[in-house]
Parts: sequence; C-alpha cells; structure tokens
Amino acid sequence: MSSIDPSEPKWFKSSFSGSQGDCVEVAHLDGGMVGVRDSKNPTGPALVFGPGEWDAFTSGVVDGKFGHPA
Repeated sequence: MSSIDPSEPKWFKSSFSGSQGDCVEVAHLDGGMVGVRDSKNPTGPALVFGPGEWDAFTSGVVDGKFGHPA
C-alpha cells in the first residue's frame, strides 16, 4: 500500500462554512482518493477514502442518513 502525502493537494472547505475556523477540509488526491482533515489542525492526520467509499458517504449525506437522533 502506498503512502499519500496530504500536504500536496489543494484543500478546500464548503462555501457554507462559517468564519469560525472549525471546519472540515477536503482534497482530491491521486488515484481518485479523497482526503478529509480538520481545518484547525492542517498538519495533523487526514482520513483518506477510496472513490466508492466517498461516493457512498456523500450519497448518505444528501439522503439525510446522518441526521441527529431523535
């Protein structure tokens, strides 16, 4: 398994993010991989998802599968 350097990609956050600085940032990596990191700790660890994992996650968000429990 190869290592992906998360410092090279262009990280971005949603345009809906506030100015508080506590946001999740995303980057498109080589091989269709997607990185996710905490904007408060840009040199810290990043989660890396494969294309299928990322598609499943974003579909779940759009479908409301991750709402707050009642």
